[in-house]
Amino acid sequence: MFDFLKGYDLLAAFWVTVQLTFYSAVGSLIWGTVLAAMRVSPVPLMRAFGTAYVNVVRNIPLTVVIVFTSLGLFQTLGVTLGADDFTTINFRLAVLGLTAYTSSFVCEALRSGINTVPVGQTEAARAIGLNFPQVLRLIVLPQAFRSVVGPLASVLIALTKNTTVAAAIGVAEAAALMRVMIENEAQLILISAIFAFGFICLTLPSGLLLGWVSKKVSVRR
Repeated sequence: MFDFLKGYDLLAAFWVTVQLTFYSAVGSLIWGTVLAAMRVSPVPLMRAFGTAYVNVVRNIPLTVVIVFTSLGLFQTLGVTLGADDFTTINFRLAVLGLTAYTSSFVCEALRSGINTVPVGQTEAARAIGLNFPQVLRLIVLPQAFRSVVGPLASVLIALTKNTTVAAAIGVAEAAALMRVMIENEAQLILISAIFAFGFICLTLPSGLLLGWVSKKVSVRR
């Protein structure tokens, strides 16, 4: 029944998906945190930039963002992100696009966590002489992150599934291999079931683990 799989490297394709998810998740967490800090900053220009970025990027289809990184950044502007071969360039551009898109959702999830921190704590921190970056780093963000592990888990699961869009610019991840197999093989339902099971194996354990972590680290109010 599974003889047709011999000519395809499923594990390599899903490994590319895992790498896309990991690097994009790290980048999104970093950039999303910066954006969240901008959204709550006392500096009007920073607040305006953070608000505009989130509202614009969240309402652009991910496919448009990914295709822009290839057609706009690479083919038009010649941006290679330090890579030499076409495969690595496409991979890094896909990570860039996924990071730029997902970070807007990370920002909003984290901002909701910031809003759960009692105002009295920040006022007390400012009263003892802490400036805004210190209040954010020492008081607000540690509690905010603990409050939004659950929402961030949902963002991570969505990111894992969104990596399939990278196939649009030639990244050899799971969805790209699935398309090739469907074009060359007659086992449409079986192929779809295999890849669906593969993504379930990636997302379900992550959701369960982060759900457990969310309960363990949640802030008691």
